[in-house]
Amino acid sequence: METMLNLIIAAFSLLISSFGILAGAQGIGINYGLLGDNLPSPDKVVGLLNSRNIKLVRLFDPNPIVLTALHNSGIEVILGTLNNDLERLANDPTFANTWVQNNVIPHVQAGTSFRYITAGNEVIPGNLAGFVLSAMQNLDTALTDAKLNIPVSTAISTGVLGVSFPPSQGAFSEASSVDMTGIVGFLASKKTPLLVNVYPYFAYANQPKDVRLDYALFTANGTVVVDGALNYANLFDAIVDAMYSALEKAGHPDVSVVVSETGWPSAGDAIGATVENGMTYNNNAVAHVTSSAGTPRRPGNAIETYIFAMFNEDLKPVGVEQNFGLYHPDMTEVYHVNFP
Repeated sequence: METMLNLIIAAFSLLISSFGILAGAQGIGINYGLLGDNLPSPDKVVGLLNSRNIKLVRLFDPNPIVLTALHNSGIEVILGTLNNDLERLANDPTFANTWVQNNVIPHVQAGTSFRYITAGNEVIPGNLAGFVLSAMQNLDTALTDAKLNIPVSTAISTGVLGVSFPPSQGAFSEASSVDMTGIVGFLASKKTPLLVNVYPYFAYANQPKDVRLDYALFTANGTVVVDGALNYANLFDAIVDAMYSALEKAGHPDVSVVVSETGWPSAGDAIGATVENGMTYNNNAVAHVTSSAGTPRRPGNAIETYIFAMFNEDLKPVGVEQNFGLYHPDMTEVYHVNFP
């Protein structure tokens, strides 16, 4: 009787967690990276997240200590696979099953809710691109076999676009088209969003003579870009809508976009990388995506968005890459961001 009761409790826990992603409203989250040798312990980070009412977090790999710290925290998790695991996940369904058994099921049973599993980060186009769809399919099968309703997607950069301006002309590049067509077909069949990393900062930093700073920071006073009947006052919306245009041209206007990364560096000896600009961008981004304004091409909907990143990470390449954090490793703020 006791064994049967334990099985029922475990099954109920799995069921509740599997439906957690359906209950969670779209909102604002944060990327929690670990490329630092002086970062606080995960339990302290989880406490900080809850103190700021941040209930969505994205992890780049299944670190068991971090996942354990998230047990019963009330924080939903996007869990990524390592890019180096994509080939095995694609070619070996048994490995995909083991990955789920080791990295998902024990934490679901312990009270962690997974919002999405992502197969790889920013590998399209590239040598690993051809493994992404099969990895997604094998992970999805493994989750289904485990009776878990957790969507599987991938996170891409805007490097998949061959055309991004004007937004209505957005289209996947020749190098990305075959892989992206298969991926978005799978996502459409599962009613799962595509995760996209959106960085107005890099567009501005790469072309400061052509991209206005106020347009990148959400501070422009009125329309900056006119695209047919649509008017754009910020670059974030233009980038997201270019991706929607690409999805439409690929035959899948029904696939939605989740912004898996966006942010602005506060330092790094590079153009525009200042504390003031970082604070301005991230506060305006949070206000915009939680306002239900949507984008000109997809108005009226909040945009599920994850700020990059939680901490400044000193093991990243020297420069702006080390300075996207909202917090220093001692958990003091680099600058304040108003989370809802």
